[in-house]
Amino acid sequence: MTRRASRARHEAEAADTAQSPSAKRSAAKRRKKKQKLLYRPVGLVLGLASGALAGALFGRIWAAVGGEGDAPDPLDEDRAWKEILLAAAIQGAIFAVVRAVVDRSGAVGVRRLTGVWPAGT
Repeated sequence: MTRRASRARHEAEAADTAQSPSAKRSAAKRRKKKQKLLYRPVGLVLGLASGALAGALFGRIWAAVGGEGDAPDPLDEDRAWKEILLAAAIQGAIFAVVRAVVDRSGAVGVRRLTGVWPAGT
């Protein structure tokens, strides 16, 4: 760490300890709100990516499990309940797992870049 960075950090810590507890809480709330707003576009892009990935993954898995190219539509009267419910269960599980993986990976990436875990969004 350079002398300038070390001095700036020391001055920031000294100023932080001089603040009252209510001023610290207020500053923490403002930082959290700012972090939340900054992470929102990242979360939106990650959500779109996870939806596309999960859809492609479901298509491949359904083709292997269902034997047909297309997953059944709930309003398709030619398909049995069993087939429709199986497709819905598989699709829901895939979407939930992919979303969790993408969200968690995005949060880890933000922490690596910024040093701060993104606020709950």
